[in-house]
Amino acid sequence: MARHIDIAIPDLSGKLAVVTGASDGIGFVIAGRLARAGAEVIMPVRNLAKGEQAADRIRSLAPGATVGTRSLDLSSLDSIAALTSRLVGEDRPVDILINNAGVMNPPSRQLTRDGFELQFGTNHLGHFAFTLGLLPLLRQGRARVTHQTSIAARSGVINWDDLNGERGYETMKAYAQSKIAVGLFARELQNRSAAAGWGITSNLSHPGVSPTNLLAAQPGMGRAKDTTSVRLIRLMSRLGVVGTVSSAALPALLAATGPDSHGGQFFGPKGFGDVGGAPAQRELWAPLRRDDDARRLWEVSERLVGARFPA
Repeated sequence: MARHIDIAIPDLSGKLAVVTGASDGIGFVIAGRLARAGAEVIMPVRNLAKGEQAADRIRSLAPGATVGTRSLDLSSLDSIAALTSRLVGEDRPVDILINNAGVMNPPSRQLTRDGFELQFGTNHLGHFAFTLGLLPLLRQGRARVTHQTSIAARSGVINWDDLNGERGYETMKAYAQSKIAVGLFARELQNRSAAAGWGITSNLSHPGVSPTNLLAAQPGMGRAKDTTSVRLIRLMSRLGVVGTVSSAALPALLAATGPDSHGGQFFGPKGFGDVGGAPAQRELWAPLRRDDDARRLWEVSERLVGARFPA
């Protein structure tokens, strides 16, 4: 049986939090905990019906909570531009942004609506564009921005000469690349905010390993049934070898709300192999350490998403 692990969340009354990927899994837990702590929560989701069901569940768990959904497809720059323009037009400062959504290991190479490899385009470029689109609101709120990477980013590289896997594609290497990119973006956002006085703090978290739906059946992505990996992870979670969905949400919550959390830090489970355990500040993994790579990725990403998302 998995050991119960938790952290205290401070009072967030009066705060506005935006959490991507909150219609299920880790993101749902994160959004629910923020709402229970008093924050107003916006859940940008691809499937509005599923998102509304999740929001209703949060309201039932936290009576009086203010939780709303917005339409967002992180694999579409048009969708990102539409939502960020709408939110900027509402002119409400954002206090907390948690970039949690992601896709993992499609069974074959797939592209976003804009022609990017699906994992790089969604996990990194989608959140890059979304964050830059919200930059005026993040600056107004002196926001904490937390980016969710993955244990897959412990190793691997950015393939600068073939970011979209056009000349050679391996789904797990592409996933690792996308999550390394998430980590490098988190670091460069912190560096640029500090240099320019934006007032934003940007940090990084990873959830370890837990039985989320990332590797479950997803017919829309071409996966007709659960993978062997997710079935094994479910078993290991029940045995307490890896984390639960609830414990996997804690590093991001600690990064986003912890009284001692600051920009440029990295949080994850501190158990054996980083796969589970209580959340704590961790040492940054080697692929995420190079400032030159972080700057280069930002510049490449700006060119790829175009002028609609200027820094």
